[in-house]
Formats: sequence, structure tokens, C-alpha cells
Amino acid sequence: ANLSEANLSDTNLIGVNLSKVNLSGANLSGTNLSKVDLTGANLTKADLTGTKLVDTNLTGAVLNEANLNGANLTGANLSKANLTGVNLRNSYIEENLTA
Repeated sequence: ANLSEANLSDTNLIGVNLSKVNLSGANLSGTNLSKVDLTGANLTKADLTGTKLVDTNLTGAVLNEANLNGANLTGANLSKANLTGVNLRNSYIEENLTA
């Protein structure tokens, strides 16, 4: 699915399957993406400011230049994810993060 540039801010998407979805440039600020499957998703330049990514699967996701300022990544799986240029300022990353 192509959701590039979509405005999904302040949305509750808990547990949704968004694997391989194109979310490049999307506004996901304040969205609850806990337990979401984002395997292989394209989140290039997406705005994830203040987003909850608790127990979210980001395996192989592309997050180039994404803004995760203030995001909660507790228990997130970032294995093989591309994090080039990602803004992680003020983000919460639990010590047992899978990467």
C-alpha cells in the first residue's frame, strides 16, 4: 500500500499490520504504533515525533532521515533497519532494545 505523505497524526493504530507499506514523508506524529508490524516498511523522512512504538516490529524498515524526536521505542525490534540520519533526540530507548 502507498500511504506516502499521508497525515495519520494522533491516530491509534495499535496492532495494525503495515508491513512493506510506503509511509515515506507521512505525518505520524503523536500516533500510537504499539505492537504494529512495520517489517520492511518505508518510513523515509516520516514525522514520528512523540510516537509510541512500544513492542513494534521495525525489522528491515527504512527510516532514513525520519524524525523520532520524543518517540518511545521500548521493546521495539530494529533488526536490519536503516537508521541513516534519524533524529532520536529525547527518545526513550529501553536497554534491551533488539537491534
